[in-house]
Amino acid sequence: MIKRGVPPRVRSASTPAELRRLIQAFVRDFGLLSQDATPCGKPLATSHAHALMVLLDAARPLSQKALADALGIDKSNVTRLCQKMEAEGQIELERGDDDARVRLLSLTPRGTKLAREVEQASQERFALLLKAVPASERARVFAGLDVLSKAVSALRSGGQEEE
Repeated sequence: MIKRGVPPRVRSASTPAELRRLIQAFVRDFGLLSQDATPCGKPLATSHAHALMVLLDAARPLSQKALADALGIDKSNVTRLCQKMEAEGQIELERGDDDARVRLLSLTPRGTKLAREVEQASQERFALLLKAVPASERARVFAGLDVLSKAVSALRSGGQEEE
């Protein structure tokens, strides 16, 4: 059993089971499984918070498909999320000019305010997390996350990384 807040020991750095165990421990300890609050303490599901930040960063209105792709979720989940965000006055939905089936999303002033609050809380949480990582280990942490992210992207696009 892994104790919360205590880094798990790496038993074997090269097995799929160990990789799974370490990622699962991080996901749980960081608070990514909560449906009621983000890891930075905002009372939103993580996907909702990420949607707000993606829309905040967008230079123009995004389609629901573009948001789904950015979040890595399917059409039905993004549709439900957008319905919730629209009902809460956080986004506006418009029909696309070229295709009426396309729904373009943009933040309302209320959504922009909440997105900025989420962004600030996220920045603070990650600053604390980085501070907890020993300075001598930070480059390795960043490099490892980069390699892992590229491997996940390769798997999602149908490719495979070399062993």
